[in-house]
Amino acid sequence: MISTLLVANRGEIACRIFRTCRALGIATVAVYSDADADALHVREADTAVRLPGAAPADTYLRGDLVVRAARAAGADAVHPGYGFLSENAGFARAVQDAGLVWVGPPVKAIELMASKTRAKELMAAAGVPLLAPVDPARATADDLPLLLKAAAGGGGRGMRIVRELAHLPAELTAATAEATAAFGDGEVFAEPYVERGRHIEVQVMADGHGTVWALGTRDCSLQRRHQKVIEEAPAPGLDDTLRTRLHDAATAAAQAVGYRGAGTVEFLLAADGRPYFLEMNTRLQVEHPVTEAVFGLDLVALQLRVAEGGPLPAPAPPAPHGHAVEARLYAEDPTRDWQPQTGTLHTLDVPGEPGIRLDTGYTDGDTIGVHYDPMIAKVIAHAPTRTEAVRLLARTLERARVHGPVTNRDLLVRSLRHPDFLAARPDTGFYDRHLDALAPAPDPGAAGPRRAALAAALADAAARQHGPGPLPVRLGAWRNLSSQPRTKRYRTRPDDGTEHQAVYRTTRTGPVPETGERVIAAAPTRVTLETDGVTHHFDIAAHGDTTYVDTATGSYTLTALPRFTDPADRTEPGSLLAPMPGTVVRVAEGLTAGAPVTAGQPLIWLEAMKMEHRILAPASGTLAALHAAPGLQVEVGALLAVVQDVQEEPKP
Repeated sequence: MISTLLVANRGEIACRIFRTCRALGIATVAVYSDADADALHVREADTAVRLPGAAPADTYLRGDLVVRAARAAGADAVHPGYGFLSENAGFARAVQDAGLVWVGPPVKAIELMASKTRAKELMAAAGVPLLAPVDPARATADDLPLLLKAAAGGGGRGMRIVRELAHLPAELTAATAEATAAFGDGEVFAEPYVERGRHIEVQVMADGHGTVWALGTRDCSLQRRHQKVIEEAPAPGLDDTLRTRLHDAATAAAQAVGYRGAGTVEFLLAADGRPYFLEMNTRLQVEHPVTEAVFGLDLVALQLRVAEGGPLPAPAPPAPHGHAVEARLYAEDPTRDWQPQTGTLHTLDVPGEPGIRLDTGYTDGDTIGVHYDPMIAKVIAHAPTRTEAVRLLARTLERARVHGPVTNRDLLVRSLRHPDFLAARPDTGFYDRHLDALAPAPDPGAAGPRRAALAAALADAAARQHGPGPLPVRLGAWRNLSSQPRTKRYRTRPDDGTEHQAVYRTTRTGPVPETGERVIAAAPTRVTLETDGVTHHFDIAAHGDTTYVDTATGSYTLTALPRFTDPADRTEPGSLLAPMPGTVVRVAEGLTAGAPVTAGQPLIWLEAMKMEHRILAPASGTLAALHAAPGLQVEVGALLAVVQDVQEEPKP
């Protein structure tokens, strides 16, 4: 019997495991880095143990420190969650050697599946269809496009698509560096990249008594940077023959390695309908809630049951019901190459409708830092049909109040409502084809942001006149002040250069907008406007110069002008600024002041939130200054380098 469980992880997965532990009467232990000292998972645990440092390599990837923490806290079991050490056979062995229960598969199964290259050999022997591997050293143009993948770990880290042979060496170097930083293992392999394929996976659960459950399929095809964004169960559009084939292959994979616990067998479904084995994740998956919703199970509870030596509750899994869809809410800007965002999460309020589940490691006031994955939360919808589940999830996200760093929330809503997704035609190239339409260019004349700016200005005026209280300002409540127009300017965020002006006059009967709206009520936190007989409500939250405006059909983040300044406005042309806080991991070989550079050439590699980001030369010219060096930690807007355009006159 497990009495006290340490979760060797952080964030939402730690909180999710703690939730099951509380239901089962199991005491919980958290581990935390210095950056996570005030994190939600630390606050929710019964006991917490500090891992000194902030970087993953110094904290959550230090298996010796985690085992020591478990023993110090009196834990008798360890759950690895996902990511970090979850598929590390050495860590699993160390946990067991310390006399602790390992809530995961056998060490041998992890070892066999830890290397994707060895796993493919094993699956070939078991008759599972595979993509033929490609030796990068012998690759030719006929092998393109290629997909480079880290042999250890997952989550899209260490993955690169290579479409030109000349780019292969540089991409190999980048993939190796990213894999080493994320997993401590730089092994990378190559295989053919399948255009417009679908990412299909099968959840398996096995006990130590010979029972293996294949818990249906999931479609995880909507991905950015090879990381999943939207997942659903069951995978739509598969016929019974294909589903049976995938279930049988997944079961064979689990049986081939003597598997126990929760695991996932992943396949790539080509456009012609042929499935290929990708890998087996010997852990719980981020997207496991959609399977739980459809089958009515708690997979963490089953993991704990199997770890205690118990059997699965029946020879076969329960019958599935309905459809579930999950969306990952990330602190990132899809319009700027998915750049991670950091800062204070002022508000996270997701409507708790029937059929909606929220898994998160954050709450109001928490800080989203630079050291870890930018996922804020997972929002899951379950309904009798796919159409109902998709509609419920889109509407829930649309109504959510998310105040803080820029997120992908609007992109998620548009993705769920895109014709290809609604018609169950997802594939891994979805965002490559549709991103421009899903993140449309700003429209200065759009009514939505213009009205939001007006509402923000009226709320600000109400707060200045009456204080921050909720009392609305209605007709007749305004003083008869100057009739000169009052103007307040805002810029939408993320900053797309679009400005919106709110212009109104104050009269004896109240504010009168110059744009024709009628003010029904105006309070510091809520404004009601009428346009052509239609009433619109605006909920307002101001934090400094940033105002968050939530409506029934969308949300807007506005920055008041002219106090807003862009770091780029204070720098000379050609300046390369850090787009986010991070650490410089390397600079281009031979790059020094005075060196020639070409437009688009990668000059500096910045690591933030476990991903590498390239800083490119904005134009061909000469590197006039270089302020970046490997190991340098920088803040957003920091000057990294200056490129002098070849057309510019040399500076005296």
